[in-house]
Parts: sequence; structure tokens; C-alpha cells
Amino acid sequence: MHERERHRIILSAVQEKSVVTIQDIAELTEASEATIRRDIAALHVQGKIRRVRGGAEAVHPPQLGNLAGRPFRVSESVNIDKKRAIARVAVDLCDPGDAIIINGGTTTFQMVHFMSAHRMQVMTNSFAIAEHLVKHTKNTVTVPGGVIYREQSLILSPFDNDAIRNFYARRFFIGAQGVGPLGIMEADAQIIQSEQKLMHQADELVVMVDSSKFRRRSSLILCPLERVSTIITDDGIQEDSVRMIEDAGIKLVVASAGLQSVKEDSSSVA
Repeated sequence: MHERERHRIILSAVQEKSVVTIQDIAELTEASEATIRRDIAALHVQGKIRRVRGGAEAVHPPQLGNLAGRPFRVSESVNIDKKRAIARVAVDLCDPGDAIIINGGTTTFQMVHFMSAHRMQVMTNSFAIAEHLVKHTKNTVTVPGGVIYREQSLILSPFDNDAIRNFYARRFFIGAQGVGPLGIMEADAQIIQSEQKLMHQADELVVMVDSSKFRRRSSLILCPLERVSTIITDDGIQEDSVRMIEDAGIKLVVASAGLQSVKEDSSSVA
């Protein structure tokens, strides 16, 4: 990753949280901790952040009331090739005229780039997804009412009587903070509340995660693995994660980011 892109990610991260650690930034950028220390030092000299022991802090503290988890603009470029390959596979699952739900996230957002030739009924709580589909495709777009969370580009409603309950979909496409034996994990209770409402409106739940998400954990469980119909990931998935998915009776689809080709695990069940 280029130095300018690393600096952009660091600046975005410290605006989301008061303090970020060197380890956090190294994970986001896939750079060494030594490289991140140099980046933080350079940005500190420029007066854009403050260098602190083990990390960096914002010059101006972030506003209160943000959701937990990385902001959209921070995560958007992380593992972008893998996300794009996963998204292509997800769109290939759809048929003309389908009604689908797409949850907000940087992996699900990549679906929009393959939907220009489609005419589907799309419900999404992602401001970024809705905006792109309206501007660049002929898909019909429905959004729930609610508050727009700028950092995550999400529209979340605290009310039960919003547009969600009137929309029925064949599939619900979501990303996740992590995937483990206990289920699909998220970082924020409000996001989980929104996703669980949307889950009730779809026949199938399709989880779109790059292979790194099988090594991450969060304190909040969205749903057990048994609720998931399909998991789409990249070819970096490890064998123990494959066995976990197969044991749960989930269909596994593996997308190759390098070759832009797709292979389906023939031993997994629908």
C-alpha cells in the first residue's frame, strides 16, 4: 500500500476513535509496525495527529454518537481485490427481477459495480449503495427511514414500523466483523438490531467475508451459523474454517481474487 493511502487510513481512523494503536493500523494497512511508526511520526510533525505511546490520537477529538467499528472510508480499500471478487460472485447468484436486500458494508458495497445490467428490487440500509445504484443503474432502490450515520454510511431506524417490514426478498447479503463456531459476529448492537430486522424479510442469508474474518472475533453475535445459507469468501480461507462451514451445513463459495475466477466447494451442502 502506498504511503499516501496509509496516511489517509491513519487520519480517518483517529477521527473515528480518540486513540488508535500501532497494531490496529498495521492490521488495517497490512504494513509492518516499523512502517506505521514512521507514518505516525511524519503525520505528528505535520501537526495532523499527536503521537502517543503505542499509537496516535486525534488533534481534534471525534464527535460522540458514532457506531462501533471502522468507518466506511477506512475499510473501503482494505483487501479490495478480495472484496471485489466476492461481490462479483454474489451478484452472479442473482436472477433478473429478483428482490434482494443488501446490508451496508465495504464488501457488500462492491456489488454495485456488477449490477449495472440488472433490474432488481433492492432494499438497502447503506447510503453509499443506494446512492450508487440510483445514479448508475436501473435497479429499483428502497431505503428504510432512520438516521444516517456518516462514518459507516448506514441508515438505521429505531422504529419497527419502517419500510423494512413491507419488503420481502429472496436473499439478504451481509458482511460481518467476524465468523466463528458461535456464529456471525458484529461490533455494534444497533447494527445487529437493524440486521436482525432485515433477516426476517428474506428467505436466504448470504454472508460475504474475506478470509481474514475467520480469524477475528467480536463480543456480539448476530446469528448462529445454522441461520446462514451461503458464505462467499476468498481462496485464503484455511482448512479448519472450511470444515466449520461444512459441519454447519452451509454452502461455501470461494472466489479467486487473483484470477477473477470462481470455484464452488463441491463437498458443501446447500
